[in-house]
Amino acid sequence: MEFVRNQWYVAAYGTEIGRELFSRTVCGESILLWRTEAGTVVATSDRCVHRRFPLSEPPSHLVGDTVVCGYHGFTYGADGVCVAVPGQTRIPRTARLSAYPVKEQDSFVWVWIGERALADESLIPRAPWLRMAGYTTVYGMEPLAARYDLLVDNLLDLSHETYLHGGYIGTPEVANTPITTEVDEDRGIVYVSRHMDDAECPPFYSRSTGIEGRIVRWQDIEYHPPCLYLLHSRIAPVGVYPEADGTDAHAFHVEVVYAITPETETSTHDFWAVARDFALDDQDVSDFLEQSNRTVVLQDVAALNKLEQVIASEPDGYQELSINIDTGGLAARRILRRMAAASPPPARAAAR
Repeated sequence: MEFVRNQWYVAAYGTEIGRELFSRTVCGESILLWRTEAGTVVATSDRCVHRRFPLSEPPSHLVGDTVVCGYHGFTYGADGVCVAVPGQTRIPRTARLSAYPVKEQDSFVWVWIGERALADESLIPRAPWLRMAGYTTVYGMEPLAARYDLLVDNLLDLSHETYLHGGYIGTPEVANTPITTEVDEDRGIVYVSRHMDDAECPPFYSRSTGIEGRIVRWQDIEYHPPCLYLLHSRIAPVGVYPEADGTDAHAFHVEVVYAITPETETSTHDFWAVARDFALDDQDVSDFLEQSNRTVVLQDVAALNKLEQVIASEPDGYQELSINIDTGGLAARRILRRMAAASPPPARAAAR
């Protein structure tokens, strides 16, 4: 599947970016990230315009709010414009790095991939629980050697939890409970819900909440193509439901957030975060959820890496089989194809 351009993508967690030059590839574009002395995140291309040396590589370094190339000394301001060239006073007009619109929000650093003039910060989807009072969050990122839409498929069909994640978050009820799927065509959001009213409590929740016995377990997914996935998870003892006024003080709530950022056509940055509204100051619970969720993510990574190898080796025209549990993933594929068609890659100048 082609990259969706003219969109915001998560390039990093805010905690990853400081006063050291940092690089990450997004949609095939190598991006340099760093903070100014005032704390603002800067995002430019990670290639010196002179001989293409990566500015994130030592001995490239920061001097105040300028980047000095470690190969020949070209120096760039925070806006990407070259401010000094070794051995001459005249600075070529074209000596400037591509600058990316960037926004730090909800613990993430978002960058705009596409036409700069179209960047609109109001289009960035929100994950407020990651920084909200009353929630505690654990998070991480794992590299995935597979195309990003395989991860989209994986996350929109949670029936695989029963088989791939047994002993962590999977129980028989996940695969055996039907889903409901809705698509907001105007906003381009896919909703998939699975409500289990009498389910086994997996270790992921029994050990973190202390619930003993069977549970009510709700999984309500929102996918905001192309990058952000939200899983609103509600856990409560059997028979405990929200009050008529919508309050839900007797349940435990976990907000699982994934930022699905394409690196290349066959690799992906798998950002994940788990925010909870209980045991806020219990470090043992945080350590358990961080370790457990990372284990689950690595199980997905291993499966999807293998699937990428299979897809790469199969003949063109292979027809896969889809069933009811795939309705969310199929809707996401359709939206992503539409978005990709609407934002083709920029035209390249013809070679001379």
